[in-house]
Amino acid sequence: MAAQCRSDTRFHHVHGTNVRIDPSHTQATRVESFANGLCFSQEPLEPGQIFLVEIEEKELGWCGHLRIGLTAHDPQSLEVVPEYSLPDLVNLGDTWVFAITRNHNRIALDGEEARAPARVQGFLSEPYLLIEQVRIPRDKLVGRSRPGRYSHILDDLYKMNVLPPTARRSRIGVLYTPQPNGTADMHIVINGEDMGPSARGLPTARPLYAVVDVFASTKSVRVIQVEYGFPSLQTLCRLVIQKHVVHRLAIDGLDLPPLLKNFCKYE
Repeated sequence: MAAQCRSDTRFHHVHGTNVRIDPSHTQATRVESFANGLCFSQEPLEPGQIFLVEIEEKELGWCGHLRIGLTAHDPQSLEVVPEYSLPDLVNLGDTWVFAITRNHNRIALDGEEARAPARVQGFLSEPYLLIEQVRIPRDKLVGRSRPGRYSHILDDLYKMNVLPPTARRSRIGVLYTPQPNGTADMHIVINGEDMGPSARGLPTARPLYAVVDVFASTKSVRVIQVEYGFPSLQTLCRLVIQKHVVHRLAIDGLDLPPLLKNFCKYE
């Protein structure tokens, strides 16, 4: 399914009054206040196609974070873009939006308790993210922490290559998967981890657009293009190297060219 998806995703020219879209339609920045930051995908998503953004800039002093989801409303059909995705856009009907938080984003299935995503010690080593019948190369899905001067001493996130969902450089996406009954489930993906079906019963007979609300402490996001083909030989080599080290710091001790070390550390 995923191999047939379009890889070129951009923001729609219809958006909230406080948002500025760059000329490439891949960056959305809220320039005032904390609201009126609604954005949409330029085209409806195909089944299994992910609309992925990276948090580029944060703004202190606001309570709340990025919101993301899907809508069956064509953005051009909106007389006025709502101030908020929650509750304004959702109240229009046929819209499903999920508010991203720092810690609690995974959806508990029936009979289960919500739990933190299972992580591999060190790196996320599986090359693909599997969501039902959808297979997406994981490499572009994972946000990477960038080292500071004392990261090697103080920053466990740098060692483990894991970012909190609301952090700068974190990557968050939305997609839908068709179900046998003719409806679809909406899934939120955070740094390469599926959070489970956050909405069910979506109408697949209608086009579904991605919704990104650049809300409160999230000030700017950029669309990340995802390639759905096979991983490159370079990426596969990186995965092999990563599986044989404890964390990114250990790569510095390998007898490898500096450029290859940086590539393996996502620097």
